[in-house]
Amino acid sequence: MKRAVAEYVAICDTCQRVKAEHQRPAGLLQSLKVPEWKWEEITIDFIVGLPRIQKGAKLVELYISRIVCLYGVPKRIISDRGSQFTSRFWKQLHDSLDTKLRFSMAYHPQTDGQTERTNQILEDMLRACTIQYGTSWDKCLPYAEFSYNNSYQTNLKKLPFEALYGKRCRTPLFWNQTGEKQENLRVAQSRQRSYADVRRRDLFFKVDDHVYLKVSLGIRRFNMKGKLAPRYIGPFKILEKKGEVAYRLELPPSLSGVHDVFHVSQLNKCLRVPEEQAPLEGLEVQEDLTYTEHPVKILDTSERNTRNKRIKMCRLQWSHHTEAEATWE
Repeated sequence: MKRAVAEYVAICDTCQRVKAEHQRPAGLLQSLKVPEWKWEEITIDFIVGLPRIQKGAKLVELYISRIVCLYGVPKRIISDRGSQFTSRFWKQLHDSLDTKLRFSMAYHPQTDGQTERTNQILEDMLRACTIQYGTSWDKCLPYAEFSYNNSYQTNLKKLPFEALYGKRCRTPLFWNQTGEKQENLRVAQSRQRSYADVRRRDLFFKVDDHVYLKVSLGIRRFNMKGKLAPRYIGPFKILEKKGEVAYRLELPPSLSGVHDVFHVSQLNKCLRVPEEQAPLEGLEVQEDLTYTEHPVKILDTSERNTRNKRIKMCRLQWSHHTEAEATWE
């Protein structure tokens, strides 16, 4: 009896939607590929919520003047799915420059955690400068940039300025030896992966599996908000595996505005798909915890021959049960 109750609770659709997970986050750390050369691959992200300034610049103007003109055209750009980076103009610009755009997964900023962490450091620097000198943040930005580029980085084992130019704050010096820098980055990634995977668990799904999708806090696209809103929506069918820790889902038309690739940490396996679940509405349970079944459809017929007679049999679908649970009578 105890085992039957545990199995019933495990496959309960309502329970799977509302219960909180108390396990380690799913998905082992997947490090970005170490570039072969400087400024070959860059990451872009915005620090939002800063005070408005009188003279602002557009994204394209900054990209051309501060990156392309100084360091050349990158091969790849990693960013989130902000409207600035998914616009038609931005995509056409980089198609003409032969630059590949790589986007992070929906509602998973950890994909580009390195940039998120760097932005946090720069925010603290700008905050300290504005408090100390009482000026606007845009005037402090060059000093914050200089300070960060001349701070020791554990993964590089030297200053970013020195790693880029080969000399500390001097005339840029062209250098050919990148193997040591690449190895330092690989060692740093390995160390980060070992630290992160201690608090994570590996999780796999198969194509055609059904999963529930975690509802992100404050996301109104899911039409789910409020304290008592379900933690998960779905279930949805898995169409394709993308990389090592991401999956493409078959989303309904109502979620057409949501990107359909999600990190494995946003998914929870559905133990029973809706087609296999019996509707509980209208089920009249008696005082002795039993209920009466009624045949609702004949799915198939057959005859069974015995020694003395022939018996006609029907495959029946019962009330509160699916066709997969039909029985021969």
